[in-house]
Amino acid sequence: MSDSITIRYSSPADGEAIARLAALDSRSAPTGRMLLGFGGDELRAALPLAGGAALADPFHRTADLVTLLRLRAGNSRARFRSRSGSIGLRLAFGR
Repeated sequence: MSDSITIRYSSPADGEAIARLAALDSRSAPTGRMLLGFGGDELRAALPLAGGAALADPFHRTADLVTLLRLRAGNSRARFRSRSGSIGLRLAFGR
């Protein structure tokens, strides 16, 4: 991917772009908050934060972008857990 990569959380304004990506991926658009991966200005992948499979544009190489989304989602979950006390300690010392 030669475009710049942007990863950000979804907002209500992203609904149409997510629906287009889901149609390209021959799937239904998921609901709820997602991490979005852009190549340049184009939405190329989306990962539902509540779980489920990532959406990806089948006309572009997106495997690395989906991996980045999963890593980012994992980092976000670990930070959330670490703020909630003992769960964070188990994560930090359990690995």
